[in-house]
Amino acid sequence: MSIWWSLQLRREAASVPLARRLLVGAMEAAGVDPEIVHEVSVALSEACSNAVRHGGERAGVYRVTASIHGDVCRIEVTDSGPGFPPGGWLPPVAAPPAARDPAPGGRGLGLIEALCDRVRFGNQPGSGGAVVTFDKVLKWRDGALLSLR
Repeated sequence: MSIWWSLQLRREAASVPLARRLLVGAMEAAGVDPEIVHEVSVALSEACSNAVRHGGERAGVYRVTASIHGDVCRIEVTDSGPGFPPGGWLPPVAAPPAARDPAPGGRGLGLIEALCDRVRFGNQPGSGGAVVTFDKVLKWRDGALLSLR
């Protein structure tokens, strides 16, 4: 058995917790280990926040698709913005603590990479827009309401 869902959300900050709650509910019901649920939900929040912030003016929406197949959760967040620069996203060069920019932001993609097992950053062919896809190998807890194993 597997779970799959897709959402089209408005590019508004209020959409981020909605996507996160749906993912957390599905993963908890499936019996995913709470630590893994937390890691994947933080990664999803970061990807959705980036879509809201950088998703472009062409469309007021972005899409989240999530699936659990066997022991892997895959999430894809797609927006209609300018996408990633040619050559893709590169993590920021580490700077000494005193030289780091204290302004918030700019760390979300690196956090997604740190929390997930496989991450891909790309652009939609033809139409533009960023596509962030990440996979996480799941661990299970006993006594789940729904068993996908």
